[in-house]
Formats: sequence, structure tokens, C-alpha cells
Amino acid sequence: MENCTVYEGHARFEGPRTVRVGEEQLEAPKIFINVGSRALVPPMPGLKEVDYLTNSNVMAVDFPPEHLIIIGGSYIGIEFGQMYCRFGSEVTVVEMAPRLIQRDDEDVSETVKEILENEGINIRLNAKCISMEKRGDKVAVQVDCDSGDREVIGSHLLLAVGRKPNTDDLGLDKAGIRVDQRGYIQVDDQLQTNVPGVWALGDCNGQGAFTHTSYNDFEVVAANLLDDDPRRVSDRILAYGLYIDPPLGRAGMTEAQVRESGRKALIGKRPMTRVGRAFEKSETQGFMKILVDAETKQILGAAILGVGGDEVIHPTLDVMYAKMPYTVIQRAMHIHPTVSELIPTMLGGN
Repeated sequence: MENCTVYEGHARFEGPRTVRVGEEQLEAPKIFINVGSRALVPPMPGLKEVDYLTNSNVMAVDFPPEHLIIIGGSYIGIEFGQMYCRFGSEVTVVEMAPRLIQRDDEDVSETVKEILENEGINIRLNAKCISMEKRGDKVAVQVDCDSGDREVIGSHLLLAVGRKPNTDDLGLDKAGIRVDQRGYIQVDDQLQTNVPGVWALGDCNGQGAFTHTSYNDFEVVAANLLDDDPRRVSDRILAYGLYIDPPLGRAGMTEAQVRESGRKALIGKRPMTRVGRAFEKSETQGFMKILVDAETKQILGAAILGVGGDEVIHPTLDVMYAKMPYTVIQRAMHIHPTVSELIPTMLGGN
């Protein structure tokens, strides 16, 4: 790229406008931090004595483990869990919380659990005091669950308990850049740090841990700096996908968040068994749900767990961005036979 110089090495701040990479000292009026994140490896009893995988190095595994034990029942854990189950591995998912994917509603968590268990995946919830030890060429994980065996023995262990930002060795203190208790760089609505002229984008700023949020960070910063087009992070609506089969598409508030807000709301919900396309494909697991503000008629959130859910969520998301009432979708004529065609029916209460 013209006018672009690439330095390969570990960069560290030496001041608000100065960065050192090896022997090179660089100064600039504008600095952008985009250092990403890595797998969180928390201190767990016995972890140092056993071999374990993370979401990074598990990608290099070129064989199906005999029995893969996964610590963590959220997105990374259950995506890899279903993947290796279909590769032929026995899989056990161990989760400390009382249900899977805690950030989602209980009906989503329960349906996902049913989908995974129907494929033969072992789910161990309420696993307190997790510890592990080497047992010959195996790994033994103490789960101390409310029911079932208190010990699970497997051939391989995958840690999927979250991510942490790569900010602990950047010299941010020398630049005076603030981070929160978890190490995420604190930014304003335009993604600028507390130090003028320094921005933080992507996973390291705590504003989302997805490829699409990271790319949108770039769009926000570029629009503000280059296009005289004021944009704010707070204008975007939270949206993400869970890539199991069938997938989950999520946008906006959960049902629990709407209830906590105290606002009056309407809920539309239909099982995927009512969707002609899903029935024809014999893929009827899951459901779709949309939450609507009873006064403004605007859509507050949606969850579509089922075939095509990660794509079907987008028309709903677009209407949310347009701040249009739900009747826009309700009165739309969708193509048959598709998954999307049930959304107008659901919103019409029929």
C-alpha cells in the first residue's frame, strides 16, 4: 500500500504520542489501537498439571479426540462441542452456571440444550469447584455437580471460558490511557480514549467481541475523521449469531432485559414446526420470537433459533434501525416458501 510502512514487532507506548517497536521510536498525532484479544485462561486447580486446548490451538487438531471435555457452556464451547460431536468424538460440556449461554433468554438456553443433547452431547450444569488432574494419558475433571458423576474423564480438554484483551503489555500507563478492571480500553462514543488523538478499535475496547462489531468500529472512526459524517457507537444495535446447527440470530434486547426495563411489551413467538420451509427440510428444531414496545410499536429485540436464523434476523434488524413500527414487517408480503414468511404471520398474531 502506498504511503504505508509496516513494522513487525511488539509495540509499546512510551508517551501519549510515542510508540516504540524494537529499536524504532515512532511519533504521530493520531494513534489507533487494534490489538484484539486472546483466550482467557483463569487460575483453576490442577490446570498447570494437564495439557489443554483453547479456541486458538484447537484449530490445529487434525483428528477427532476420543472424549473432548469442554469447560464453558457459552458460544465458543457449544460451537466446538457440536462440531467435534459430529466429527465422531464423545463430548462433555461443563458449565458452572445453571444453564447454557447465560446472556440469552431461558427458552433459548433450554432449546439449545435440547438440540445438543439430542445429538448425544453430555451437558453438565451447576458445576462448582471445577478442578482437573492428569490420570495416565487422560485428564480427569472434578465437576461437583448437583447430579450425576462428580468426575468426568476424557482424552482432551478444551478451555472455552471467555476472552481477554491484549492490553496488558502495551505500556498504556505511560500514555495515560485508561482501562477498566478487566483490561479493556475505555472509549467514548466515537471510540476515542481519554487521551486525545488515541483511538481503540475491535475486541480490546469492550464494545463487542465480534468481527462485525470490529469492522463497524472502523466505519465509525473513518466516518468521523475522514468523511465529516458524525457516527456513534451507541447508535448501533447489538446483534450476533450462535453458529450451531440450527443457528441462532439475535438482535436488540432479550426478553429478560425488556421485563427488567419495566416497559409494556408485546411478545410474538412461533415454533419452527410452523415454518413450511423448515418442515420441508425436516429441520424443525427451534423457534422465533420478537419483542415489541406496546406503546411505540417499535421492535425491541428478536431471537430466531432455527434453520436460517442467522440470515432471517436481518430484516427485523433493519426495521429496528429505521425505527419503524412492527407493522411494516407484519404487512409485508414475503416470498413462499421461506423461513422469513412466518415473521409477518407471527407479528399478526395468527
